[in-house]
Amino acid sequence: MRERMTRFMAQKIKKVVLAYSGGLDTSVILKWLQDTYDCEVVTFTADIGQGEELEPARVKAKKAGVKQIFIDDLKEEFVRDFVFPMFRANTIYEGEYLLGTSIARPLIAKRQIEIANKVGADAVSHGATGKGNDQVRFELGYYALKPDVKVIAPWREWNLTSREKLLTYAEKNGISIEGKKKGGSPYSMDANLLHISYEGRILEDPSREPEEDMWRWTVSPEKAPNKPEYVELQYKAGDIVAVNGKKMTPANVLAALNQLGGKHGVGRLDLVENRYVGMKSRGCYETPGGTIMMRAHRAIESITLDREVAHLKDELMPRYAALIYTGYWWSPERKAMQVLIDHTQQHVNGSVRVKLYKGNVTVVGRESKTDSLFDSTIATFEDDAGAYNQADAAGFIKLNALRMRIAAKRKRKSK
Repeated sequence: MRERMTRFMAQKIKKVVLAYSGGLDTSVILKWLQDTYDCEVVTFTADIGQGEELEPARVKAKKAGVKQIFIDDLKEEFVRDFVFPMFRANTIYEGEYLLGTSIARPLIAKRQIEIANKVGADAVSHGATGKGNDQVRFELGYYALKPDVKVIAPWREWNLTSREKLLTYAEKNGISIEGKKKGGSPYSMDANLLHISYEGRILEDPSREPEEDMWRWTVSPEKAPNKPEYVELQYKAGDIVAVNGKKMTPANVLAALNQLGGKHGVGRLDLVENRYVGMKSRGCYETPGGTIMMRAHRAIESITLDREVAHLKDELMPRYAALIYTGYWWSPERKAMQVLIDHTQQHVNGSVRVKLYKGNVTVVGRESKTDSLFDSTIATFEDDAGAYNQADAAGFIKLNALRMRIAAKRKRKSK
């Protein structure tokens, strides 16, 4: 039945845009699409700061007969339009995860659909498995941006259900997989300018500590420099615009913070998370720059945001984080929340000084010359020269205690 459905679909698809990395999975998918759907395949490779040489992907695609190859540098757009807006909300999923993989998927989906429109493709394809979150994130993005697009998810159709089967298919079809020998890397990794993630193999046992040589971006906190390093971040409307007095673009800001954080062992995370598809999954993450950004942003907000606005943001954040994690970046509710979040950042201007030491980020100073709500003449423990009448607190406390006093009287009467 599945084969008949596949043949029926194949007859209707003429051109497909594949999200292509040049690795084992997508190299096999490229050939599989050509054979199964007898269609033209256009490849799209996104440079979002994964730190890999991308030209080999172009060479491999050409060798496979691909005529239209897109390799796009999306680093600035990624940080400016996706990472920075997310960090304005202080976004964390399940109390720990900074959403490095999740936030990259809507951008890849967006550009993939733009290419599909440009080349006249009637379908798009990705290499996400049927067990993970990414299939949801990609496809929700596709449908939000091109409602009638056809989506091909090979992992939900084929019978190549293991690494060994993929390698056998590659060998049989003359697909070269450099550095992908049997046994290969013990981890499944995904990287971009915000983070690098590790899953699979020994990490599938949540009781086992990851091996030290797994980590690629950060030194061990134990081996980090014995002297702390101070970093000053300049903020404008909630976004970092300069590091240590040097103005930078969004992508360069994050790259610089990754380097500083990695040097001091900042940003390692070992997490068991709840996937959207229903299972629990153990993963390890390195997010050095993002960890610094999170601490510093909360610090600048602490002196520039009204109390109730800050509390409202904290109440909304888990919902906002869940929308990103589950793939609803393009949903109307996320867009509406973003308008509110961005509105709160109008006066989030100033500077924050942090200390990096042995895996820790400590805020040691925050200042806003134009937008601070911190008034030392009121907050002081010394003589405030009448700026605050402490006697006013008695009435404030009594009024706020009124409902509890009434409840206590009722309880006393019932006894």
